[in-house]
Amino acid sequence: MPAKPMPETPEGSAPPADEKGPGEGTTSSTARTAGSAARRNDPAASVGASAARRGAPVASVGASAARGGAPAAREGAPAARTAATIDERGVPAEAVTPLIRGIAVLRELTEADGTLSLSGLERATGLARSTVDRITATLARMGYVRFDGRDVHLSPRLMELGNAYMSALRLPALLSPHADALADELDESVSLAVADRDGIRFIHQATRRRAMSLSFRIGDLLPAERTAPGPLFATEWTATDWRHWRDRRASDPRDLSFTAVPPRTFGADQRDDETFARRTEEASANGWSLDDQLIEPGLVAISVPVRTPGGDGRIASVASVVSHTSRHTAHHLRTTLLPRLRSAVSDMERELRRTPPPEPGPPPSDLALWTGASKQQLGREFIESLARGLTVLTAFGEGRPELTLTEVAQATGLARATARRALITYEHLGLVAPAGRTFTLTPRVLSLGFPPLSRTSLPEIAQPHLADLTSRIHESTSLAVLSDSGEEIQYTARVATARVMSVNITVGTRLPAYATALGRVLLADAPTGTTTTEHTHEGVLASVRSRGYALVDEELEEGLRSIAVPIRDRSGRVVAALSAAMHASRRTPGECVTDLLPELTTTATRIQTDLHTAARFTDVPLT
Repeated sequence: MPAKPMPETPEGSAPPADEKGPGEGTTSSTARTAGSAARRNDPAASVGASAARRGAPVASVGASAARGGAPAAREGAPAARTAATIDERGVPAEAVTPLIRGIAVLRELTEADGTLSLSGLERATGLARSTVDRITATLARMGYVRFDGRDVHLSPRLMELGNAYMSALRLPALLSPHADALADELDESVSLAVADRDGIRFIHQATRRRAMSLSFRIGDLLPAERTAPGPLFATEWTATDWRHWRDRRASDPRDLSFTAVPPRTFGADQRDDETFARRTEEASANGWSLDDQLIEPGLVAISVPVRTPGGDGRIASVASVVSHTSRHTAHHLRTTLLPRLRSAVSDMERELRRTPPPEPGPPPSDLALWTGASKQQLGREFIESLARGLTVLTAFGEGRPELTLTEVAQATGLARATARRALITYEHLGLVAPAGRTFTLTPRVLSLGFPPLSRTSLPEIAQPHLADLTSRIHESTSLAVLSDSGEEIQYTARVATARVMSVNITVGTRLPAYATALGRVLLADAPTGTTTTEHTHEGVLASVRSRGYALVDEELEEGLRSIAVPIRDRSGRVVAALSAAMHASRRTPGECVTDLLPELTTTATRIQTDLHTAARFTDVPLT
C-alpha cells in the first residue's frame, strides 16, 4: 500500500523551507534585477524569461479560456534573456515557491524544443544547480522528464497537463474533425486557435505534407497583430487589453518573445499599431480577417470566428485556412476559399449547439498518497510540494472544466490548504483563472511542453523504453510496423546489446512479415483477407491472437530466435510490435516465454501509456 501522505501545512502558518523563503536555490539580487527588466510590464510574471505571460478569463465552450500576455524574450535577445531568471518579488505570500520554480524549468525546456542540459537549465533559470537537480529528479519521478547523460528531455507523459486543458475546453474534440475535413477538401492547411490575451495559441493543426509546409505546432503562441485570427479576437478586447498590448509592443518591438515566429527585422512603430487597429475594425465589420504575409514572406491566411452558442455570441475559437502565395494570393483566398471556410465554420457552430456537455469523467486517484510515498522513498531529492502542485492541473478535464477549491481537493486527495496554495500560485502564473467561486485552466497550460511534444513520433516515444529494456534483459530489442502491402515489416526503432555476436538489423530494414515474430503479431491484428500468405496460416495467427505474443524459432535465419508483443493505439488497434531477438543458444523457447515475455509486456504497456497520452489531441506518426 502507498505510504501515508506527509502532513500538510495549515493555512496561514509559515511554510516549510522546502516550499517558501530563501535558502538553497534562491535567486540572487542581480539575477532578479535582470529578470524583472524583461517583465517590467507584467508584475505578476515571475517564472523566468519564458514565463511572463499574463492571464484573464474569456468565454469559451465548456470552459472559460484565458488570454495571456507576452512571453519574455527568447534566447539571443536582449540582456533580460541572457540572464534569464526567476524573479520572486511580487509573489503572493501563500504561493508555493518550488512550484513556481518547477514551472520555470518546464518552460525553459519547452523554449529549448524539449531538451536542455542540467547546466543549461541552471543558467536559464538562475537557480542553484542543487535546486535544478532536485526539481528535475521530481519531474522524472512523475514521468514528465527523462535523463540522457547530463541532458534533460521532456517526456510524452507531460502532455497530460495540456490534455487536461484541451479536454476541459472541448473545442479540439468537437471542431477538429471539421477542420480536418476542410483541409482534405481544399488541400490546404487548416488551424484552430484560441485567444491568449494579446496573442493567439493553436489548439489544432491539420497540415499538408509539402516541401514548403506549415511549421506551427499545437500550443505555439503568436502575436495577435501578425496573424489572421488576431484582429478577430481583438474585436472583443477591453481598454485594459489594448493597453497591455501596447505595453508589450513597446517592450518587445521585434517580437523576440514569440519564439514560434521569425523576429521582425525592424521594430514595430506607430504605423504598425494603427494598421492593427484598422484591421480589427475591418474584421468587426466583415466577419473575417486576412493575413497577407505578416508573419513571413509567402505565407497567407484567412480566418473566420467560431462563436459560442447562446445570446452573447462570443468568439470561442477562430478557424483559418493557411496557404502560400505560390498557390493562392490573399485576394484569391478571400474570393475563392472564404465561402467554403464559412460553410465549415457553420458546421462547427452547429456541432457546438447540438452537443450536450459531457458527464464528468473520473478524476485522478490517490495522487496525494503517491506523492507521499515518493517522498518517503526518495527523501530530500523529491520535492513533494512541486509534485502535489502539478497534480492540481490534472484535476480538470472532460466534464470538469470549472472546479471549486473543494472539488479540486476531492479530485486530487490533497488537503484544502495545499490545493488552495497551488491555485493561488497558478493564478499568479496565469495558468488558472478564477471565475467566481470556481477556477478554470487557461491556454497557457499548453506552454508546459506541449509544442515540442506535439510533433513526437512513435519511434521517438519508444526509443528510451527500448534502451531501458535492453539494459535489463541484455538482448537486442526492436520496434516495427507493417508495410502498406502487408507483406513486410519495417524496423522503426532499435537498440542493440553489446555482444560479440548480436542480431545485426538497422532501422529502416524491411523483412518478410510471415517469417518474423514482429510480423506475426502485426498480421494477427490486420484485416482478414489482406494479410495472410501461403506461408502464414490463419491457425498460426489465431494462436498469436489468443496468446498475445509470437515466438519465431529459427524460421527467418538459422540460429535466430525472437519473441514479440503488440503495441496498441487508443482504440485498441495494433499499430506496432516490440520484440527481443537473440541467438538460439542463449535462451530456449520456454525461457523466452518465462524470462523475456514479462519484460516485453511491461515495456509495451509503458510505450502504450505514452502513446495514448501523446495521441489524445495530436497525430502521432508511426514512423
